[in-house]
Parts: sequence; C-alpha cells; structure tokens
Amino acid sequence: MKIINLDLTLNTKPKSLVDITFDVSQHVRSSKILNGLCSLYIKHTSASLIIQENADPAVLKDIESFFSRIAPEDESLYEHNSEGPDDMPAHIRSLLTNTSLSIPIINSKLVLGTWQGIYLYEHRNRGYVRKVIVNIMGE
Repeated sequence: MKIINLDLTLNTKPKSLVDITFDVSQHVRSSKILNGLCSLYIKHTSASLIIQENADPAVLKDIESFFSRIAPEDESLYEHNSEGPDDMPAHIRSLLTNTSLSIPIINSKLVLGTWQGIYLYEHRNRGYVRKVIVNIMGE
C-alpha cells in the first residue's frame, strides 16, 4: 500500500465556500494510486469541509443563509467572544459540519456524484490562510 500526505494551503474570503475539488483531484491523479481512499482534514476550529452541490450557486448561498439563522452573530448569546461576534458562531458552524472527509478513489479518480464538489467552508468574517491535510492511500 502506498500512502501520500500533502498540505493544501488556501486563502479564503469572509464567509465563503471555496471549491477545492480540482486541487484535490489533481493530487489524486498525480499520486498514481489506482484504487484507495482520499482523506481530508482541516487544521482549524472556525472553518470546515463539506461535500455539496456544485451546479447551482444558489445552494451555497442558501447554506450560508441557513447557518446565519442557526448560529447568529449575537455576542449576548455566547460566553466565548474574545475574537469578536463571529468567533463562537464560527465554532458552532464547524461543529455542525465536518473537519474531515473520506472519498473513495477508483481508477485514479475521486468517486463523487455528478453534482458533488468538495468545499472548504470559511466561517469567519474575514479571510484566513487555511491548511487542509490531504492523505491519499491505496494501490
């Protein structure tokens, strides 16, 4: 079995979904692993990873709208607010989404559905440099 570990460094924009499907797919392709598993892990507590529809941008807007309702930026609601009104809501958003994903690899390609894309979801009100660990294993 072959195992490859890579860092994917991304600059985000405030409250954005960054499509990382192409970057991850390129790493899988260049790994020359025919069949296996690609695991992704984000090293942050105020951003997350999701697999979501990549065809209609309205889906991504609706996701952000939904999260703004269930984790509002109201400092009176939270004890932890040392980094501003978006701090604790960002942690809640991360808790409700994913910090890691696993995607099968078959024939050197990620096995994603027709309309699925991989996104880094930035939960803060400003852009950050985010790191995602890409672990590719298989034969």
